[in-house]
Amino acid sequence: MDKPFDFYRAVSEELDPEILQQKFLSALLDMQNVERGSIWVRSEGGYTCLEAVGAQSESIKAMTIGPGQSSIVGWVIENGKMTVAEAGKDARHFWQAEQKIDIKSKLILCFPLFLRSGEVYGAVQIIDTSAGGNHLNLDRSYLDLLQQLIDIGSIALSNSLVFSRQAQENRKLRETLEAINDRDAMVGRSGALLAARKRAAEYARTDFPVLITGESGSGKELLAREIHRLSGRSGGAFLAQNCSCIPDTLLESELFGYEKGAFTGALKTKAGLFESASGGSVFLDEIGDMPLQLQARILRVIQDGEIKPIGNARTKKVDVRIISATNRDLQSEIGRENFREDLFYRLNVLPLHVPPLRERPEDIALLLDHFLSREALRFGAGRKRFSEEALEFLLEYEWPGNVRELENFVKHIIVITPGEFIAREDLAHHFIRGEGCRPGQKPGPSEGASVEKRGGELSFEGCSWEEVERRYVLYLLEKNKWHITRAAREAGVNRSTFDSRMKKLNIRK
Repeated sequence: MDKPFDFYRAVSEELDPEILQQKFLSALLDMQNVERGSIWVRSEGGYTCLEAVGAQSESIKAMTIGPGQSSIVGWVIENGKMTVAEAGKDARHFWQAEQKIDIKSKLILCFPLFLRSGEVYGAVQIIDTSAGGNHLNLDRSYLDLLQQLIDIGSIALSNSLVFSRQAQENRKLRETLEAINDRDAMVGRSGALLAARKRAAEYARTDFPVLITGESGSGKELLAREIHRLSGRSGGAFLAQNCSCIPDTLLESELFGYEKGAFTGALKTKAGLFESASGGSVFLDEIGDMPLQLQARILRVIQDGEIKPIGNARTKKVDVRIISATNRDLQSEIGRENFREDLFYRLNVLPLHVPPLRERPEDIALLLDHFLSREALRFGAGRKRFSEEALEFLLEYEWPGNVRELENFVKHIIVITPGEFIAREDLAHHFIRGEGCRPGQKPGPSEGASVEKRGGELSFEGCSWEEVERRYVLYLLEKNKWHITRAAREAGVNRSTFDSRMKKLNIRK
């Protein structure tokens, strides 16, 4: 009775399906004193071999026998009965499985594998390869004992397969969540992008300031994150601040922090970005829009590694690497006295340019595919595809908003398109333009009176003062890619004045 006990212990202590299959099969072969056997399960294509033991058994692992092909395992699975078959003489024998095996089967003993519900899901073969085919114990009482043991083992085996499937699904779910949350991936194979990434990897080996230039939406922050990820500071924080989207006083408190009571509303002491990121990296986006008085304070951080929170008379030491970015020509801004020359040279120690999307058209198809796949994972929906005509249009479009525009387009188009395929006519919902417009052309104004140029002079025929102002504000915003600070500067007013006019005219992006 030792062998039945050993068999029970072998199949009851293991959850890994591969190890359990080997233990299950080896224990049965040991009880019958033979050396070859295999486990088969019902599959979509017929009956598939999960595990095989014995000389040259690897040749049948993962083999599938079609449902129309005669086989012993197929007969046992379909009839739910144990059988004994003489190889080569029994019509059910699938001899093709042993074509690559030198020693052929003589006698085959096959048992069904049951679920708890009584449903047959597979079969186990115990094969005698001895010359006389007389090693198997075919005594009826012994076979009944084996069937009882196999019934126990088959339930343990089915449980392990369910456990394994759930583990795979959980792993797939984790991978899906990682893919959804992975916003730092730079997708592209163009020479220009690969060169920029190679330079970023080189810069990551140092702690010197990096100045990244490029148009809005081209991926400057992604490149900054890659520099941080590849650097020795990757274990520290990566904190980003856009220098153009908040008022000057708020920007100062965000960067340097403040003491309790430093100003109205300062109810408690707050650490700034530089202090919070000490040991890591700070990314200053749109550095070209930073006010001059703050630029001097940034210079001190770079030179001395010191900050002074608002309301505090004493300085604090910080250890941060500064990576900055701009879509402006800072040297031109220096000439206009909008940017400090000494700060420019401190920031521009390691210059890095990100090419716009129109200069790397070979990346467009990859980016479209990447965002389609990512959003499909995010929403748990089927992945959509572009028709040939739609893809041709998108590849010719210049994408003035670069990767950010392309990403937002994908989010928009998959929501408004009900079918699996996105056709050329579906793009009209996103790219609103006249029949004669070419890809890359911007659509004309769709509402309000127009200010036209006639005979070399501007015509304001039919326009109210508010309409003229509205068109002018929209013109400045479009020209500056909706960068409010730059539009206000070009209009000759401060940002708050320009912002209040936008609200009064009900203009928003």
